[in-house]
Amino acid sequence: MRALIIIISFQLFVLTAKAQPYVIPRIDVKGLCVEGSYCFVDEYSLFTDAWDTLSHIKFWRKVISMPSDSGVLNVGSTREILSVWSQKDWDKATEDQKKIYRDSIKCARNFADNERIFFTNGKKEFYDFDGAIPLIDKGTQLFVKEKTDPFYAQAILLIESPGRIGKSPVGAMGSFQLMKSVGKQMGLTVNSKVDERKDFERSAWASAKLIRTVCIPYAESILKSHNITYNKTDLWFRLLVLHIYHAGAGNVKKAVDAVCPSEGGNHIITHLWNTKAGGFANASQNYSQIALATMVELSSIIERKATNIQKSQYTID
Repeated sequence: MRALIIIISFQLFVLTAKAQPYVIPRIDVKGLCVEGSYCFVDEYSLFTDAWDTLSHIKFWRKVISMPSDSGVLNVGSTREILSVWSQKDWDKATEDQKKIYRDSIKCARNFADNERIFFTNGKKEFYDFDGAIPLIDKGTQLFVKEKTDPFYAQAILLIESPGRIGKSPVGAMGSFQLMKSVGKQMGLTVNSKVDERKDFERSAWASAKLIRTVCIPYAESILKSHNITYNKTDLWFRLLVLHIYHAGAGNVKKAVDAVCPSEGGNHIITHLWNTKAGGFANASQNYSQIALATMVELSSIIERKATNIQKSQYTID
């Protein structure tokens, strides 16, 4: 598997520094990084396939850039943003007033009765891109060392906000948000005294192993059951693997079976965004949307702050 990785040199924490013109030479290097630089996987199909133009991705980019004291009213099925509110103003309205307002939108827009209108808070405080960038550099290299596509390290770290080694409401822990049972299954020590999920390198090792030995094979099996051809470096295939990482293979299989695709492509992922099956519900639908939005946001940050960009190839056997 050959893909592009970009080697970037820029002053990350000097927010006032102006972006300088940069060159993009194609070079052949053995190492992924040079001193003082950061490495990222260059997922160019974000833009060539116009993922960045979809309303779902625009919605999540808006949400992750807004502080939590504000939010957006949006259409559940399409994530179209209807209006922006302060949390304070939204909370002033009674539940009846909110229902009347939502119903008036449905009527004006000829939405179906079962269409849902959500108010979603901003999440800027959670998505710590400055904290994520150095760890993405470290995580991608660790995944390549484990012969695992570094795209997954980058995507997971962007979604899970690696500046915080927190425990999720369902019990996932660490920068790679591994459940206790999964961490132990992958070979980590997790007990009352030691929890290696908190150790970045160990959790990266376990995450890479999980993706390489479980998530990718299950994604291939699900697609083969529908006689669908695929390429492991296609973004839609990688997003399917991310869904398995998050929701589990059984739930993703139920969701894909419900979609019942006849061929591979981006439409499998966009259909999953509005599909519920088994334990594949709202959080699962959102996972690849957030992955795409954070990757587009990362690309924007790189464009603004990079002083030099170099592209090179990496190979995963």
